[in-house]
Parts: sequence; C-alpha cells; structure tokens
Amino acid sequence: MEITKSEFTLSAPRESMCPKDNKPEFAFIGRSNVGKSSLINMLTKHKGLAKTSATPGKTLLINHFIINNEWYLVDLPGYGFAKRSKVVLKQLEQMISGYILQREQLVNTFVLVDVRLEPQKIDLEFIEWLGQSGIPFSIVFTKADKLTKGKVAANVEAYKKTLLETWEELPPIFVTSADKKQGREELLDYIESIL
Repeated sequence: MEITKSEFTLSAPRESMCPKDNKPEFAFIGRSNVGKSSLINMLTKHKGLAKTSATPGKTLLINHFIINNEWYLVDLPGYGFAKRSKVVLKQLEQMISGYILQREQLVNTFVLVDVRLEPQKIDLEFIEWLGQSGIPFSIVFTKADKLTKGKVAANVEAYKKTLLETWEELPPIFVTSADKKQGREELLDYIESIL
C-alpha cells in the first residue's frame, strides 16, 4: 500500500465523539515515550502529522487521521509514566478502554513496544487485557536502529518467549525504526491485507 494522502480529522475525548462514518480504523498505542508519533509520521511520510514532543504523554485525546480517504489511523494516548494526576490517569484509562472495547470500526490495535527494553509489566498487562477482551492486535517493536541487528533479534525472541508463557500463539509482530524507515512496507502491507 502506498499512502498518498493523510490528514488530521478530529480529536475526541471519548469513543462516542469519534467520526460517524464507518471507515475501518487502525489504532496505535504504547507506553509514553515509545516513539508513537515518530512511527505514525514515518508510516504516512508526513513529518508533522502526529505531534512529537520531548515531554512524554502529550496525546490526551483520541486523534483520528484519514488515510487515502479510505481508513483512519488512530493515535491513542500513551499509558504509563507521563506525570499526570490520578484523576487524569483514570480519565485516560476510561477513554482508551472505552474506545478499544466499544469502537465497532476498530480493525486492529498496534501495541508499540521499545525493543531496547526487557518485557515491561505494563506492556504485558495491556497485551493480556487485549487478549482477554478478544481485541485483534499486533506488536510493533520500535527504535530498532538504536541496537545492533543481533541484539534486536535476541530481544524480540526474549519477548516472544515471555508471551508464550501465557499465550498459545503469538500475534503478528513487526520490527520498526522511524529514523531508518524500517518496517514501513511490512506494516502497510499488513494493514492492506486486513482492510
């Protein structure tokens, strides 16, 4: 798939205020500071589409971007670290779970994971919740350019091993680098195959 057009559509504080048409939606989510905005901008070849920030946790709404007038790329707030009050964190949690559980147009959720880190409890719990909720998802490892190829492969294998302790089969897995444009074709081909 080639992306020829990508535009910001709207930001919504909850699922009920998302676009009313029935175009398929692909959501991207990950821990704060996982490189989500950079990945979205790399996929769409649109540098300023998703706002990158030095401060993790800037995305506080459900952001819809229309792609090729055919489908939506949905940028969800990150979970974890961002310095927020308990009230705001609870609101974000409700917003994310409300969207993921109730949005009929959602085709797939891409869970972004920093390939440099050992499996993080917060990511594993989120992946577990998606599985228990019957939500189709894929895992996207980010920042692959920050390690040697061998180390990336070893870390991905370690992650798979951790998942297979509780999962019978693994979801689709992608390895990406926003800086090197790695994984772009694989991700877009996958989206096209399930559109």
